[in-house]
Amino acid sequence: MSAAGDKALTCMLLRGLALLTSWLQLSAGACSKHCYCSEGDGGGGVGVGGGSGGKTLRCSNQRLTEIPRDIPNDTRRVYLDFNLLTSVPADAFAGLPQLAELDLSHNDISQLQPGAFRGLSSSLRFLDLSANKLVHFDADSFEGLRARANLTDNPWHCDCELQMAMPRVDLEPVSLTGIVCQTSEPEETAVRGLAFLLEPDVDLCVVMKRTTDVAMLVVMFGWFTMVISYLVYYVRANQEDARRHLEYLKSLPSRQAKSEESSTISTVV
Repeated sequence: MSAAGDKALTCMLLRGLALLTSWLQLSAGACSKHCYCSEGDGGGGVGVGGGSGGKTLRCSNQRLTEIPRDIPNDTRRVYLDFNLLTSVPADAFAGLPQLAELDLSHNDISQLQPGAFRGLSSSLRFLDLSANKLVHFDADSFEGLRARANLTDNPWHCDCELQMAMPRVDLEPVSLTGIVCQTSEPEETAVRGLAFLLEPDVDLCVVMKRTTDVAMLVVMFGWFTMVISYLVYYVRANQEDARRHLEYLKSLPSRQAKSEESSTISTVV
């Protein structure tokens, strides 16, 4: 074969290799930078049973500070563990109708904005938020979510707000056992180190209820004082009017005097 033929063959091979590389990149889902995509079973997610297949996105231990915005919309599993995420914004995973497993563990997440997992209510089956810095529990962050969640190893603060939020979430009940109180309000409830859901007799809203009761008593006392004050004023005002009217009547000539005067005049005539 001539040198020109060898050169043409080499060019064809290089072009074919470039096309193959591009095809492989596209088949891998054109992953975000520092992430790796794969097809098929993602390697046995902890919380997702059955239903193998689908795309898996792995961005573990990449020092990410934000959630990637270009996740392929046919992704079923996303691993963002061991990064530097500090919050999950609203609609962070919107447009991922097939997402079944989401791992956000071992980050610095301290805030879940309302609607953070919006759009995942029908697909997500397991959510891992363990080993983060979550303190306050906001039901609006888990809007409509029915998944099983791992909420362990967070510095949860147990207070009346948390107690009132728990009945408003649709997470699997076992998920809420992961809320172990690191601090509490009021402190004398002695729930520190305990899973709050497993302490049904503890009422963290008792202080608020007492405050509300006191406020109601103060308001009622205020209204009662106003009513009594008005009655006292009304009675005194009427007494004064009655006294003046009586004095006026006393100042008028009596009928008897007029009658006697008329009789005297008649007799003289």
